[in-house]
Amino acid sequence: MAAEKILVVDDDLNICELLRLYLEKEGYTVVIANDGQAAIKTFREENPALVLLDIMLPKIDGWQVCREIRKFSNARIIMLTAKGEVFDRVLGLELGADDYVVKPFDAKEVIARIKAVLRRSSSVPPEEIKEVHYDKLSINLTNYELKVNGVHVNTPPKEMELIFHLAKNPNRVFTRDQLLDEVWGFDYYGDSRTVDVHIKRLREKLAGVSDKWELRTVWGVGYRFETKD
Repeated sequence: MAAEKILVVDDDLNICELLRLYLEKEGYTVVIANDGQAAIKTFREENPALVLLDIMLPKIDGWQVCREIRKFSNARIIMLTAKGEVFDRVLGLELGADDYVVKPFDAKEVIARIKAVLRRSSSVPPEEIKEVHYDKLSINLTNYELKVNGVHVNTPPKEMELIFHLAKNPNRVFTRDQLLDEVWGFDYYGDSRTVDVHIKRLREKLAGVSDKWELRTVWGVGYRFETKD
């Protein structure tokens, strides 16, 4: 089986080479870009499974690169941020990133996060239900496709996994911690704000679609996909 390809995007050449060293040691194929424009071009040419994407880049910043990639691909994206501020982390997640790493980072932690994100992307066993349907809504986790009124809605992978998990368990209440554990995985390093950001994005896509179901907040507890039949 061919090695999974990872695109490392950072203008710090030392960081790029350090990550290349560790990633190749783990068996990954590594390609590198040092600015935002090169990142988009390289992504289209190489079609990597995952992107390690710095925010502060020459020419085009990492946020815009993330936006551009999400227009045509559901590849996994892990943001690299030097600030570690909540705003940076939340914005990255809102734009469709799957995870984030705060600089300075330990290369072993980055490897662990990469493995976790890639493992989650292929973790649905074949015997599990991969598609659910409700009034005017279709969620297909086999090809990561969300349809509203029969029209495809561009949806980042983690949002797809979250709405699928909720919708395949209708009327069940999940706490934020449960969702972090069951959707992001026990080895996720984030916090419960991550869940709120993804729910907000899903509500924007699903607002007013049907009166037969609703993505509902259970105050003080968490969230549920509520059916009204």
